Amino acid sequence: MTETKAGRWYVVHTLSGHEQKVKDSIEKRMAAGGCSGVYEVLVPMEKISEVKQGRKTMSSRKYYPGYVLVRMDLTKDGRIDEGAFYFIRHTQGVMGFIGSGNNPIPLSPEEERDMMDQIRDGEDKVLPKIDFEIGENVKIRDGAFENFEGSIEEIDNERGKLKILVSIFGRSTPVELEYWQVEREA
Repeated sequence: MTETKAGRWYVVHTLSGHEQKVKDSIEKRMAAGGCSGVYEVLVPMEKISEVKQGRKTMSSRKYYPGYVLVRMDLTKDGRIDEGAFYFIRHTQGVMGFIGSGNNPIPLSPEEERDMMDQIRDGEDKVLPKIDFEIGENVKIRDGAFENFEGSIEEIDNERGKLKILVSIFGRSTPVELEYWQVEREA
């Protein structure tokens, strides 16, 4: 039997770059007893890897820049709960709810399930920051074929690998490399 949590998920539009500040502000006000109908706030993130100055680093990227998810009870007896609505709406950095005017629309159960699955999957996977395309020319900057140039033949996003065709002694030879080992040609 699965546990059903109280409230529905709503999407809140925030100032770009202020998602974490909005989340922290709402959570701080919740802890202080500001509103009983707000239960949880999320800024959906994914882990990405990139190479900076020759070192592989990990960072996070927002799935939905400019938006946060809030699980809350926004309606009582079929009407908007003014207390919960204005609790979120008057948080610094909040532009408004997704919906029509003053009528926020919660995520459907299917949207909610898909979004939560995406968030759960993103916690486990580390994605490369740069997206390459098949046929794109790249320069190898690390490994046995350093400074060679080639074109991308295959992309394996799951493993973070590229198959690159490199010309060696006049023949095209496939080489498998990680994303961070190549760079786009200028």
